[in-house]
Amino acid sequence: MLNKVPIKNNNEFERAKYEQALRQLIDRSQLSLTPLHILPIIPSTNQYLWSLIEQKQPLPLAASALQQTAGRGQWGKTWQSSLGGLYLSVGMETNLSSDCYPHLIMATAWGIATVLRQYHVPVLLKWSNDLILLGKKLGGIKIETRTQQQYLTHAVVGVGINWANTVPDLGINLHSYYQTQTQTEPQITCLEQLTAITIYGVLSSYQHYLAVGIEQLRDDYLHLLSNLGQQITIEGCPGIVSGVTTKGELKVRLRSPGATTEICFAPGQISLGY
Repeated sequence: MLNKVPIKNNNEFERAKYEQALRQLIDRSQLSLTPLHILPIIPSTNQYLWSLIEQKQPLPLAASALQQTAGRGQWGKTWQSSLGGLYLSVGMETNLSSDCYPHLIMATAWGIATVLRQYHVPVLLKWSNDLILLGKKLGGIKIETRTQQQYLTHAVVGVGINWANTVPDLGINLHSYYQTQTQTEPQITCLEQLTAITIYGVLSSYQHYLAVGIEQLRDDYLHLLSNLGQQITIEGCPGIVSGVTTKGELKVRLRSPGATTEICFAPGQISLGY
């Protein structure tokens, strides 16, 4: 029997469902209930949160939009976000050296994926910060920070996850995925619950990183990295993805007649595709 997750009017968001779902998650942690601003339609949840941070609003704090008109992506990209998806930003205080920015990326991607996997969604990571499901893009992460005297003082983690919105051929949404699965518990049943899960994944993963350090976090991240062992070609030379450094760089082992060498690429220097 196929699993039928009900879907409601995309213009609705029930705060009580969000708070109940988040309470169930934070009961087993040291985290507190994160206030959530719910907006029907805005240009960017990241931009909205930065305005609240500038007003000295207490952190952590989250903002979610039912629809975005100018969502922020990697490398300056913007996109319109249709009804039915999760468009969320989480703001938090940080006290990290400025060179720890890649650690936030690894922690957040690992944290969200790890919590989703507890709901029978076999999410993997595509370097450096995409969430993938069955080889297709389920979501992405964009982290913006503020620096003072070489320290990261604040971070806003923007997350987009496909829930019941229309997706391109290379995408997948959770609602359609659940329709193909046999009855399994627990599962994500609504956008409000997905919002709570994502917020918890962001905040708990940061605490995890502070507790275990970058070496363990990198190992945790590699455990979910789908690209390990992927064969690629760099300027005509065959290679294989061999890992990720603690700086978040992709390690590629290149092979040529009589020699093997390993080189590293920073995010944005190479695209692995789908």
